[in-house]
Amino acid sequence: MKPQKIFAVTYCSFSIVALAALSAHADVRLHGLFTDNMVLQRGVPAPVWGWADDGEEITVQFRNQTVKTVAHGGKWMVKLKKLKAGGPDELKVAGKNSITLKNVLVGEVWIASGQSNMEWPMRASYQPETEIPKTANAQLRLFTVPKLKLNEPTNNVAGQWVESSPLTTSNFSAVGYYFGRDLQKALGMPVGIIHTSWGGSPAEVWMSEPALVSNLNYKRDILDVYPEAERKYREALAQFEKERDEARREGKPFAKFPPWPAWKPTELYNGMIANLIPCAIQGAIWYQGESNAGRAHQYRTLFTDMIQNWRDDWGQGDFSFLLVQLAPFKAIKNQPAESDWAELREAQLLSTTALPKVGLAVITDVGDEKDIHPKKKEPVGARLALAARRIAYGEKIVHAGPTYKGMKVRGDKAVLSFENVGRGLEARDGELKGFSIAGEDRKFVWAKAEIVGDKVVVNSPEVPKPAAVRYGWADYPVVNLWNKDGLPASPFRTDDFPMITAPKQEAKK
Repeated sequence: MKPQKIFAVTYCSFSIVALAALSAHADVRLHGLFTDNMVLQRGVPAPVWGWADDGEEITVQFRNQTVKTVAHGGKWMVKLKKLKAGGPDELKVAGKNSITLKNVLVGEVWIASGQSNMEWPMRASYQPETEIPKTANAQLRLFTVPKLKLNEPTNNVAGQWVESSPLTTSNFSAVGYYFGRDLQKALGMPVGIIHTSWGGSPAEVWMSEPALVSNLNYKRDILDVYPEAERKYREALAQFEKERDEARREGKPFAKFPPWPAWKPTELYNGMIANLIPCAIQGAIWYQGESNAGRAHQYRTLFTDMIQNWRDDWGQGDFSFLLVQLAPFKAIKNQPAESDWAELREAQLLSTTALPKVGLAVITDVGDEKDIHPKKKEPVGARLALAARRIAYGEKIVHAGPTYKGMKVRGDKAVLSFENVGRGLEARDGELKGFSIAGEDRKFVWAKAEIVGDKVVVNSPEVPKPAAVRYGWADYPVVNLWNKDGLPASPFRTDDFPMITAPKQEAKK
């Protein structure tokens, strides 16, 4: 080919690409959260945003509101004045082109995030053959954020809002669905659930880089260890590929799975949270912690810092944040023992007092000794909805089970008091179980416990001078203290003995 022809072909290709790019850029575009069937948050200024040519005038119409703005730097945003629940209505956006979103509702919008137990779909949960056919609800809308790992924050999301129905809930988060279903029924208004989770993910991947870097401990314990974890992963992957290739050459069967890649701090915040901001929301529900259990001591601050990170970046103040305490898992032990899962549950419980408007759903009754993914997700969603009704909406209801308040020693007995007693304490299915007691030697033994009024009295002939009591302190707690409002007590300990997941210098105390 002659030089001039090369130039001609190149120029022609460039022209086609350039024209296509200009044409696409000329169109007003909405952020990916704005689709047919969406839910806008009621009661607050609701941002609507997207992209357009610099200087292009954008008009947004919704109900009786018309808001105009001009695009700057290729971006535009308007805020609709406070909206009342209801719909459906149409949302119209106009610039050089026009966009009309249909079947738009106004109500309550919640983020549902975490790891595999939040991701766990309806089709794999308890009795899907009877539950999924009952999921049709035009007042409940669902959005799933695609899985995406990124080194830098993105600003858009792919996806589509859908009405809750047997066709759309099968692969949707079971916890997210049940929470939304119960909340919608209780409030009598539209509810939208934005599901963004990834199985196996530790909390630090859901935090922004500034939030992690600003804390020197996280920099040392999380950020600085990632390169070594990545190196080990690549070595393991190379070994896996070598063994696989050798097996193929020799015609031998090969049943090994490739190693899991190392989680990189911030990567899911960048790909699956940053792109939702500043969508107007009421709050978030969170089911995560299994992947941080070995670092439960660190989780005490890591988790609360993650909540604050989200709240700061969203800029909507202290929105409600409701979490699920880890379910019972792993082998049941015959004797009291230390447990990193128990320490993680304690860290989760502590978050409810460390920050405002943080709630906890306790699920000690729905674990599975041999499955980290317990199938019964309906009680989980139901308890999160109760917490939302109290914390986010101010209903005067009992939203949590008995929570340890204090201990007094009277002779050879420890007398425990509780908050969230509701209509009273009760032991389900027989005498109280799951309590252990220790003296100053810190050796815990199983104890006798009984309800006396609104207190629990604990003792053991092996411990004449009680110093500490623990309840449900195990990987798989076998417990039965509830309130008469139908909610289980959170596991707890009265002592401050060193944690097994604490840094070595603290564990020696």
